[in-house]
Amino acid sequence: MSAHPPSSSLAVPLDGATRIHYIVGDPIAQVKSPSEVTRALLAHGRNAIVVPAHVAPQHLAGWVAGTALAQNVDSIIVTVPHKFACFDLCVSTSGRAAFLQTVNTMRRHPGGGWHGDMFDGLGFVMALRDKGFEPAGRSALLAGAGGAGSAIAHALVTAGVSRLAVHDTDTVRRGTLVERLAGLGLCPVDHASADPAGFDLVVNATPAGMQAADPYPVDVSRLRPGAMAACAITAPAVSPFIAAARERGCESLTGIEMFDRVKDLIVEFLLNPGTPKD
Repeated sequence: MSAHPPSSSLAVPLDGATRIHYIVGDPIAQVKSPSEVTRALLAHGRNAIVVPAHVAPQHLAGWVAGTALAQNVDSIIVTVPHKFACFDLCVSTSGRAAFLQTVNTMRRHPGGGWHGDMFDGLGFVMALRDKGFEPAGRSALLAGAGGAGSAIAHALVTAGVSRLAVHDTDTVRRGTLVERLAGLGLCPVDHASADPAGFDLVVNATPAGMQAADPYPVDVSRLRPGAMAACAITAPAVSPFIAAARERGCESLTGIEMFDRVKDLIVEFLLNPGTPKD
């Protein structure tokens, strides 16, 4: 995958008419959205910039309320750990965001407040298909039932996987997700350990790998050669999990490849701020 030009090469107008889009998280240094979404908006002829905001959870609601007062702020892109909390700060959401009770993008609602949507899952499935991997009829193990993991799980179930197993050390969060997805009646959805043996698709939707000392999200020694290993983290570009999976003969999807598709969906959402719809 070719490297993107550095963000310093962006020719952003930055005048009084510039529209502001934030991305909020804690931490925030690892995100790719400031340069990548800005570049995409500029390519569509928009005078706009994406600005990172490092906001702790206890200050999130106050920050979002204050941000809404600035009339030149059009949206907030949301990353960890705020995706669930920001759902509660929206006045309306898409149907998928309502089902998941999580959002990764909020744009100004025509009637005031914020309208939210969640694109992590849709972008993930699109990226899988870009790699030639069709999830329909395949078995999948997902590690991580947080905001991104929940969205990926929902997208895999609706894409027709034959079975979804969810692993998360937070058993309450995992149980809630498994119960809700199983209730759709689309495929078996159950609890899982960190053993990926026998699965066609193994997904890391946890932060594991962002720090050098992090353990693997699953037992990589049990990965089946030829299986698809996918990871949602974007830094490092090739996570330790993906590197280990490649060594064992697995196909792979990196977080950056996933992000590129999520970015496309976010930009489309930001460019069409009409009546909210799914």
